Amino acid sequence: MLKVQVDSFGYRNNTILKGILFEVPPGEHVALMGESGSGKSTLLKIIYGLLHVEDGSIFWGDVEALGPNFNLVPGEPYMKYLAQDFDLMPFISVEENIGQFLSVFERETHEERINELLDLIEMKPYAKTKVKYLSGGQQQRVALARVLAQEPEILLLDEPFGHIDNFKRNVLRRNLFQYLKKQGITVLTASHDPSDVLPFAKRTLILEQGKIIANENTQELYKNPPNYYTASLFGQVNEVPMKLLKSYSEIDRSVLVYPHEFKFSDSSGLQVKVINSFFQGNHYLNESAAEDGTTIFFNSEKKQDAGTTIFLNVSLNTINRRLQVGQKANT
Repeated sequence: MLKVQVDSFGYRNNTILKGILFEVPPGEHVALMGESGSGKSTLLKIIYGLLHVEDGSIFWGDVEALGPNFNLVPGEPYMKYLAQDFDLMPFISVEENIGQFLSVFERETHEERINELLDLIEMKPYAKTKVKYLSGGQQQRVALARVLAQEPEILLLDEPFGHIDNFKRNVLRRNLFQYLKKQGITVLTASHDPSDVLPFAKRTLILEQGKIIANENTQELYKNPPNYYTASLFGQVNEVPMKLLKSYSEIDRSVLVYPHEFKFSDSSGLQVKVINSFFQGNHYLNESAAEDGTTIFFNSEKKQDAGTTIFLNVSLNTINRRLQVGQKANT
């Protein structure tokens, strides 16, 4: 069990993290989400041991992970950290970069392990290529292979696919997270990309201004976000006053509605006028305005012409569920 407690951490008079407390069972994949500056990267650096914490502690089972005040070389032997700067050796080859992280006592298995990792990151044709000649995305894949080389018990990933193009990212993401799950490796992934999180992370922590404001099952958190900030991290979302959704409502609150949750109606419901229609591949995302000026985003199969009047409805089940979640979050 990974146990993380950071009562307070900051630089000089600037507090970055406060009241951080959570646990991660062995083999679980947990995502960290939050806007830039919310403390995700700082938290990973603390867990790994790059930053010293006076008020807090990090434990893996009964073993305390010590920071730079105690370890000359940061990090614990059971833990690896993939930072946003790759820290590769530019003048040696891809396979030599990976081999540097393998045990000197198991040289007979080095070639097999290197080939396994090259297959995982789809870089076998570049095995003999010096790292300095690789693109940023290729270097990120090599850095990923390096941290996996010794099969850590805990893997910390900070925006692990940020430099990789979509074509390779989708395949690599599936291969990597399936591999980590199969190996039983505990994973913490900090990411801005919902595609890194929704299909793979069992649980998600939401950070806002250095605090954990949500710690829930990922799918449940997406379906029932406690606030606009949380929902917006997963994509476009609307905050719609109840009186717009149901004119007879006496509830003076707003409801969070994802664009795909709006359904078309012929003559009743929330009346909006289309402003823009954006092609998204398998659907269009439409920007519109309600009668009171509230901006509403909704999905449609076909392009909607600017100026068109549309009537939208949301299921009562969705409205009631969101109202209940919002009420709990405010108590």
